[in-house]
Amino acid sequence: MADKKKDKGAKVPRNVDTVKKLYRMEGGRLVRQKRECPKCGAGVFMAQHEDRVSCGRCGYTEFKKA
Repeated sequence: MADKKKDKGAKVPRNVDTVKKLYRMEGGRLVRQKRECPKCGAGVFMAQHEDRVSCGRCGYTEFKKA
């Protein structure tokens, strides 16, 4: 039998504590804490590094200015 390949586009399920860190409520509105990837769209957050911001899904990277 052939091995099953993992779909690279599949979303990883997150636990409730992780989701609470990504959003906050402000005056009855939901506000996102982190930037979203401009290529992947809503729901895909970018990781913040010391010198850059990058998307773990598609690899899109923006470098911070010094």
